[in-house]
Amino acid sequence: MSFINQNIKPLNTKRNQKGNLEISGCDIVDLANKYKTPLYVIDEVTLKTMALDYKKAFKRYEKANIIFASKALMTASIAKILANLDFGFDVVSMGEIYTLLYAGVDLSKTSFNGNNKSKEEIEFAIENNIGHFSADNFLELEYINEIAFQKNKIQKIHLRITPGIECHTHDYIKTGQIDSKFGFDLKTIDKAVDLIINKYKNLNLTGLHAHIGSQIFETKVYFDLVEVLVKETKRIKDKFNINLNEINLGGGLGITYTNEDNPPSVFEIADVIIDSIEINTKKYNIEKPSIYIEPGRSLVCSSGFSLYTIGSTKVIEGVRKYVAIDGGMADNPRPSMYQAKYSAEIANKKEENKPETVTVAGKFCESGDILIKDISLNNPKQGDILCVYDTGAYCYSMASNYNRVLKPAMALINNGKSDIIVKRQTLEELTQNDVVLDRLK
Repeated sequence: MSFINQNIKPLNTKRNQKGNLEISGCDIVDLANKYKTPLYVIDEVTLKTMALDYKKAFKRYEKANIIFASKALMTASIAKILANLDFGFDVVSMGEIYTLLYAGVDLSKTSFNGNNKSKEEIEFAIENNIGHFSADNFLELEYINEIAFQKNKIQKIHLRITPGIECHTHDYIKTGQIDSKFGFDLKTIDKAVDLIINKYKNLNLTGLHAHIGSQIFETKVYFDLVEVLVKETKRIKDKFNINLNEINLGGGLGITYTNEDNPPSVFEIADVIIDSIEINTKKYNIEKPSIYIEPGRSLVCSSGFSLYTIGSTKVIEGVRKYVAIDGGMADNPRPSMYQAKYSAEIANKKEENKPETVTVAGKFCESGDILIKDISLNNPKQGDILCVYDTGAYCYSMASNYNRVLKPAMALINNGKSDIIVKRQTLEELTQNDVVLDRLK
């Protein structure tokens, strides 16, 4: 049995009688014609099913809190869907906080993460009753305490630490190793705790937070992470006589982008985490803490896909055939940044009619704008619709206006219906913040 993060395609993906790709009752070619391309699409059924899997996986641990790592995909409708399923949120900017407020989401279950929060961001969060901060450094502790004092509040915080655990993933998405821009290392955490106890009277330290990376396929690293946090909680209790009753284990569970990927399921990860808590709280003689889990990619990625229209082609005899699409690195920078790999197929033709190995190139003025290298597609021609899977995370979030290209729209589909949840950017919106100085006219 496979679970959503282990599947390349969203639930209910098939070919209809026309031979077109159909997902959640929606003809993909019709979607492309109706909303134009490039187009981000989120399947609501797949998203909700994965969210409920997280709830089920951690159900046997009563003190589990699931909070969505918003950086993966933050729009008002996505926030509302997850809030309605009783998810909290992990945010990293004032913009993400504002989006939650715009969507009508209560911030009491929200954690504010990040390594360089400004005073403005901290003040905005405290004014809007943020649940807690994951404090990353000494300057932030000073800022939070100062602003909380000014507003006559006691602000709950966790301390983010670097646990010294390395996992096998891309260097750019590792965060748990000692040499990281994030968090207090284990040699400096005592100074932070001492400041909170003896100087920063408007801070309420309730727990520790660690995050070891992203697109993780291992399970033992989670067992080890629990032990590091439980052991550190015990050490702090013995040294400072304070009881920390919460630990945040971050997220990082991987997904299947291609057939080469073999991630564990959320149920496997949950069992490892809960078993480690059982074992290590007994080992270090502390009470079982409340835990926070921060899924991002694994929660939303498999529900998303992107649609493009194929344009020009270029054949280099004996080398390769390039197939160009009407999007690329501005709407999905991950292949250029991380050498990320994707799966795709032609939406408007029956599968395996005339397979051909090609390289899918973007339209942007960069040689490195390659979306998928050496993929087998079904006789790709100008005007065909290309469906690229698993783009629900870190595509819309990282989209740019490179080459002054407009950002795509996003549609939400469910049971044969579709709606736009992010409008396509217009030329007027593209230039609305530009200023032509009078002296230049």
